[in-house]
Amino acid sequence: MDYPVTPVAFTEVGFADAFWSQRLETNRKVTIPYDFQKCEDTGRVDNFIKAAGRMEGPHEGLFFNDSDIFKIIEGASYSLSLHPDPELDAYIDGLIEKIAAAQEEDGYIYTPRTIDPGAVTAEREGLMRWGHLRINHELYNVGHMYEAAVAHYQATGKRNFLELALKNAELIDSVFGPDKVRDVPGHQEVEIGLVKLYRITGEKRYLELAKFFLDERGHAHGRELYSNYGNPGYMQDHLPVVEQDEAVGHAVRAVYMYSGMADVAALTGDQAYIEALDALWDNVVAKKLYLTGGIGARHRGEAFGDNYELPNDTAYTETCAAIANIYWNHRMFLLHGDAKYLDVLERTLYNGFLSGISLSGDRFFYVNPLSFDGATNFNRDDSRERLPWFGCSCCPTNVVRLLPSLPGYVYAHRDDHIFVNLFVAGDAVIPLATGAVKLTQQTGYPWNGSVKLTIEPEVATDFTLHVRIPGWARNEPVPSDLYRYQDSAGEQATLRVNGNPVELGLEQGFAVLRRSWHPGDVVELELPMPVRRVVSHQQVEAGRGRVAIERGPLVYCAEGIDNGGSVLEMTVSDDETFTVEHDEGLLGGVNVIRSGSKTLIPYYAWAHRGLGEMAVWLWRG
Repeated sequence: MDYPVTPVAFTEVGFADAFWSQRLETNRKVTIPYDFQKCEDTGRVDNFIKAAGRMEGPHEGLFFNDSDIFKIIEGASYSLSLHPDPELDAYIDGLIEKIAAAQEEDGYIYTPRTIDPGAVTAEREGLMRWGHLRINHELYNVGHMYEAAVAHYQATGKRNFLELALKNAELIDSVFGPDKVRDVPGHQEVEIGLVKLYRITGEKRYLELAKFFLDERGHAHGRELYSNYGNPGYMQDHLPVVEQDEAVGHAVRAVYMYSGMADVAALTGDQAYIEALDALWDNVVAKKLYLTGGIGARHRGEAFGDNYELPNDTAYTETCAAIANIYWNHRMFLLHGDAKYLDVLERTLYNGFLSGISLSGDRFFYVNPLSFDGATNFNRDDSRERLPWFGCSCCPTNVVRLLPSLPGYVYAHRDDHIFVNLFVAGDAVIPLATGAVKLTQQTGYPWNGSVKLTIEPEVATDFTLHVRIPGWARNEPVPSDLYRYQDSAGEQATLRVNGNPVELGLEQGFAVLRRSWHPGDVVELELPMPVRRVVSHQQVEAGRGRVAIERGPLVYCAEGIDNGGSVLEMTVSDDETFTVEHDEGLLGGVNVIRSGSKTLIPYYAWAHRGLGEMAVWLWRG
């Protein structure tokens, strides 16, 4: 038993587009080595050397800094799968050797405690192992270690890191369980990692342990329900997971938990999990999702707000939360096969996530607001702009593992069905029971909506092709009433097979084409991309009297540099007309939207040209 829909492995999908290919190359050539160097410079690598007894000195930095090393190794391993690099491979092996030396004899690994057990504090790490799981990150760190170890094994075939992860997992399994220690991590992640170990080894105890950590939430069982910021909901420990129907608390912790729940539900068929996930997803998408796909309204607790609490200037919308939202929505698609989850994924990917990393690949946003006055500090570490690093650098190290895995989100299959989820030029080889199918995609997405798919089965084959028709092309910005287009749709999406028009035949957001496919068959999709005005639900206070501008999958914003220095009072009248032009020399090449003297750019590209005002939601004139 597993997800009903299977993603096509990212190693079977090649990108050849002008938009994402350059970002993946920047990630490979700039961000991965840059992040590794920052870990060297900031003592993150030295912490493992000290834990091994090879260097004197105290632990440096935050107590979850070990996880940054693991996340970069995961991303670098994905990169190795696509681009063999002996130098990078050797460097990773060197890091793994340091990690191995830091691991204690029984498999425990947590450098703050190993370096100097007497220096840890009761308030933070706990005086004993597992003594303060609500605050320390013993289990969070190794969850990322498990993910990295699996990625490294799959990329290289080497077991050197995987064996360290398995040794640690055996320790964790010996400590926690229904008849052992009944406790849960304050920051969810180990659940995802344990599932990945289960998938690679077939060892059912790892899956059972992941489910234990989830099922234990919301139950006292002799322990205090976790509380922080005055509410155990901060760590999603306020109710059993199957009773949770509103997204509350720390947004990253929550959505990592939902992702783990989806994995466990897929592998066990637990219907109560699925029903809870459906309710939580409905709550987020109908009441707690920013137009950019970002989540997490409050700086305090990096948390979800109340229903419809979506402020613009004080939005937290952490980059890590956007990444977690992508993970969760992809899993929900694999669980249900509905394109509405991909609509949210795409919105988050192009807007809420991509804004978090600079075009150069070495500057980052931790926080991604939808309005900026040009002066107020809003970013982590009291900054008003992208920074080269953070004291808490979870976001820069998370970016490097999402980008190289992105090709794995584009296609999926189930039995004799192929799903085209995202639009990115390139090639893919899709395994069906009747034989492999090569699919070549040509498109200028996201700048235009023309998509050409060339189908090449080994021989003429019957199968069903599902081509996603994005919600934005069906007059639906998000799959709820949280946002709506102010104007009605004009041109509709059209589809042709070998030059002949066909009905869209929509099923769960996909155009469905059932036929016998021959080598060289061509499917052409046209997605009109007019400039659209978006308005929010009346209960969203920050959206009242305002309008946002979109085109295709991209949310646009106004920056002061393009608009005489001031945009916070900018108005857009209902009868204004817009023009669109591509400026190859601006911000890596973007489509610019203009109306009179007003100029708008894609939201993801803001803050590259100095400090100044920015606004997504403009006054409706």
